[in-house]
Amino acid sequence: MKNKLLLRGSLAAALAWQGLLCQAAPVSISGRDIGGVVTGDKGPEAGVWVIAETTDLPTKFAKVVVTDDQGRFVIPDLPKARYKVWVRGYGLVDSGKVASARGKLLKLTAVTAPSEKAAAEYYPGMYWYSLLTIPEKEDFVAGAIGNNGMAPTMKTQAAWVDTVKNMCQSCHALGSKGVREVPETFKKLGDSFTAWATRTQAGQAMPYMAVVLGSMGPEKALSTFANWTDRMAAGELPFDKPKRPEGLERNVVYSLWDWASPKHYQHDAISTDKRNPTLNANGLIWGSPEESTDLIPTLDPVRNIAATVTQPYRDPKTPSSLDLPHGNSHYWGAEAIWDGHTSIHNLIMDESKKMWFAARIRPEANPDFCKKGSTHPSAMVAPLNTSARQLSLYDPATKKWDLINTCFSTHHVYFGHDANNTLWTSSGPPMSGVVGWLNTRMYLETRDEVKSQGWTPLIIDTNGNGKRDEFVAANEAMDPKKDKRIMAAFYGVMPSPVDNTIWGQSMDKGFSRVDQPGYIIRLDPGADPSNTALAEIYQPPEGTFGPRGIDLDSNGVVWTALSSGQLASFDRRLCKGPLNGPSTAEGKQCAEGWKLFPLPGPQFKNYKEPGSANHAYYVWVDRFNTFGLGKNVAIASANGSESLIAVVDNKLVNLRMPYPLGFFTKNVDGRIDNPNTGWKGRGLWTTTGTRTTFHNEGGVNNYPKVYKVQMRPDPLAY
Repeated sequence: MKNKLLLRGSLAAALAWQGLLCQAAPVSISGRDIGGVVTGDKGPEAGVWVIAETTDLPTKFAKVVVTDDQGRFVIPDLPKARYKVWVRGYGLVDSGKVASARGKLLKLTAVTAPSEKAAAEYYPGMYWYSLLTIPEKEDFVAGAIGNNGMAPTMKTQAAWVDTVKNMCQSCHALGSKGVREVPETFKKLGDSFTAWATRTQAGQAMPYMAVVLGSMGPEKALSTFANWTDRMAAGELPFDKPKRPEGLERNVVYSLWDWASPKHYQHDAISTDKRNPTLNANGLIWGSPEESTDLIPTLDPVRNIAATVTQPYRDPKTPSSLDLPHGNSHYWGAEAIWDGHTSIHNLIMDESKKMWFAARIRPEANPDFCKKGSTHPSAMVAPLNTSARQLSLYDPATKKWDLINTCFSTHHVYFGHDANNTLWTSSGPPMSGVVGWLNTRMYLETRDEVKSQGWTPLIIDTNGNGKRDEFVAANEAMDPKKDKRIMAAFYGVMPSPVDNTIWGQSMDKGFSRVDQPGYIIRLDPGADPSNTALAEIYQPPEGTFGPRGIDLDSNGVVWTALSSGQLASFDRRLCKGPLNGPSTAEGKQCAEGWKLFPLPGPQFKNYKEPGSANHAYYVWVDRFNTFGLGKNVAIASANGSESLIAVVDNKLVNLRMPYPLGFFTKNVDGRIDNPNTGWKGRGLWTTTGTRTTFHNEGGVNNYPKVYKVQMRPDPLAY
């Protein structure tokens, strides 16, 4: 009997080795799926990706899944088309592409990487940019600053790291192949320092990059990046390796569609009203192309059709991206590929499916009602001379536009939960020192853009009497009888779902361009926000820094991402000390309210502080269990690890999107298309967020993508 069992085991192993594992461990599929098994030179390949792609549909489409512990896979619910299917994974190089149709079972062969270098080509970008040498602490001491190429205003090592992440990595995927390798166009100009000096002047982002380099010290920054690329060109490889997906990470399904244009990048995407994820079921996905174009992309994910809607502007003198100075690009030569006027940064959908945009509709100079001497209630408190971006409204049903002239700059926009359906905005950089809003109920009833808007400075109750009084300016010393203004403003903005407060997040010094740390900010508007709003500020815990992005769960707990390499939550209910009075002017109170979750991945090689080189651009909280990992799960847009990172039961789930290489997103939202079909009727939606899609896999032929992310109960569900 024992010998018969051994024989059976040997036979099963032999069958598996011959590629017949599907018979020993069958995979069930429907006529809409492709399934099978992946084996390598050591047997089944667990935790690798299987990619199916087609160009038969109106726009290019692909779907990606992960193999289970026996190397099995199911790619579910594919549109009718011809597909190319292949395998990608850590420790591998891409397999050959196999032609297939729906309803087929495939036996795919994984290809082991022939070298560590070949394997590392598939690692997330942070494994490469963690090789960047961070200047030593001695470079920031008095006497060294300014004499070593460092900008005199760059005073700490933490500020340097924050700038690299929040001002460099936030627009460009630093570890992507297009950044970590210097193109021949620039190499031939001389040494690597010259190459980097020239490449940072290429393209229409040159003015912004000049500001960033100036904040770091051009000589120090360029020599640091030149050293980094020189070492990699000489053969230096990442000192750490990623792990293959495990557990819940293997249940994920990614669908991706091309939209927009290879020349026009996207910043955000929206699928529904964030307060009601069942709205707009199976409807269009909308994008925001920022500086690149006035063409707003849309995707019909049912018919697989990508299209555009043109955003108008009010004043023919509205600045154009074509006016931006730029040098020659390795990819596009002298062509100026951005042609936008409207600078659409962020967008939101309301309860009637109308679309609201943070959009530029005119030149920066404000109308008189915004300025000193105006009788507008907000202008009487905080007059504003300029705004960089305003608001627009589009009704897809009527195809009509409203262009709304705001005194305050807009950056991100989110609806509150009040009867006026107030649209709260952040101002972004440079920080204006105010928070603005639009009473959309009043506006839609009257179309009166002047009366419908308002704004307030950020005032801290430093005299501790519980109300807003006369205040000292941000650059003035505190007065025990007065309150204190801070010249911060919101970058992220989020109305609380549990009370009337509005929460925001302000960047650290490098981004805000004022001498302050980063905060999360609680704004209590009061009865007359321009005159009654009070702010509380909170700095991240000692040793951490750089908050970016903000969302709240259904209990009012705040989430943000830190450039020191953590996700962080803040629960004001846990605060023990006073939350007003003079001791709160710096925002160092309530350390007990914070909880930290270190991001996965290596720290910079020579940087000894806690955290990770990984970086998340923004964070979204799934209040409605839209995704299926639970209610109030926080999900970070981690462009360092090229993934979405979810916090589930205090543990991180790292959902890496492996194709095209260089996955880079800035926001997420979730939609329920059909609550009666389980995981199939639910999903997260996002888009490619890097300004340079051509740095990633596919080069100048790489389009921005719309990504739908779904969570199955197991890797073989269909």
